[in-house]
Amino acid sequence: MLYDTYELQRSLLGSASSWAAIGAELLNNPALPMGYFGTGPIIASALQVFAHLYEERGKPAFNIAAVDVDGAERAVSETVVLEKPFGALRHFKREGLPKEAPRLLIVAPMSGHYATLLRGTVARMVENQEVWITDWADAKMVPVSEGRFDLDDYIDYLIEFLRFIGPDTHVLAVCQPSVPAFAAAAVMGAERDPCRPATLTMMGGPIDTRASPTPVDDVAMERPLSWFKRSVIATVPLNYPGAGRQVYPGFLQLAGFLSMNIQSHLMSHYEMFKHLTLGDQESADATKRFYDEYLSVCDMTAEFYLQTIEHVFQRHTLPRSQFVHRGKPIDPAAIRDTALLAIEGERDDISGIGQTKAALDLATRLPKKRKKYHLAKDVGHYGIFNGSKWRARIAPVVEQWIRANPR
Repeated sequence: MLYDTYELQRSLLGSASSWAAIGAELLNNPALPMGYFGTGPIIASALQVFAHLYEERGKPAFNIAAVDVDGAERAVSETVVLEKPFGALRHFKREGLPKEAPRLLIVAPMSGHYATLLRGTVARMVENQEVWITDWADAKMVPVSEGRFDLDDYIDYLIEFLRFIGPDTHVLAVCQPSVPAFAAAAVMGAERDPCRPATLTMMGGPIDTRASPTPVDDVAMERPLSWFKRSVIATVPLNYPGAGRQVYPGFLQLAGFLSMNIQSHLMSHYEMFKHLTLGDQESADATKRFYDEYLSVCDMTAEFYLQTIEHVFQRHTLPRSQFVHRGKPIDPAAIRDTALLAIEGERDDISGIGQTKAALDLATRLPKKRKKYHLAKDVGHYGIFNGSKWRARIAPVVEQWIRANPR
């Protein structure tokens, strides 16, 4: 019922959005005088904001056609090199990249947003590295016949992707995948797999959420797992390929994130309204671009979501050495030569200070010189991997660490 109710509401608001867009276009038509007088510009701006907020959104594209390298524009190629039911491996390489350039696998979070949320991360790293990224599928688009997808499968996918790319690959895990990426490095380290990561950079990841708990951690801790099963798990409706699959809907995840900073989001849309009223289309478009990405959401499989709640936020099985993969205990001490870099944002309100740094203490057999911690001053969660501070202050730290720690 939850998903069906949402679909009905989405359909109604989608129609209203279309009519609002038509109204805004009429009012902004230079051939019609009504948009120039009285409340015309105000009404047109309000209709544009409403239309943008509730318009239909699908999976965004990366759209990284070129990057600037030393003042010269270099074309970027983008291809899907491996495709699996619950995710693809997407490859980016810029023109003129040296043959000896490092290879980097970026592990995108499976947390309600598409991998394109890391567009800025890819665009910056592809300047000097050959880049691959995990492009996770929207669970509602995966037929039930493809089976389950849980934490074990996530780890298996990462291992398979690393073996596909080959030895001497570096890994950058953003937020939630820090846990399965760390687990994958431990599994491959224990097996002395030649394709184990040369380095693993974890950014704002919930390795041990007992350190500096945030409101996100509190929500996960204050209710039993049975509540999450009963209250936030829904069945995909018949109008999607994944009909019948149990999922944690992306719209619920988005509602949670919006509620955390509702005043900020309201002010952003009010500012967009003012920019449109004043004719400042450039500023309004910047806000639109951000929300085009932020409001594009996808579903997670129920089993993956519930296991993440249980093992990462409630039982803390990784830092307690109780985390298992395919029934076998994961030994963090098996990470003996994969250099670890933990990056945290000083103002991160999703993964608190110390949560990612905990990974360095878990790898007890890794030499101290192959461990590094970086606290990004005046940076929030999204600023760790996107924006000017990421490009100018954080990415260079990652690149330096990659080059200082070849296999």
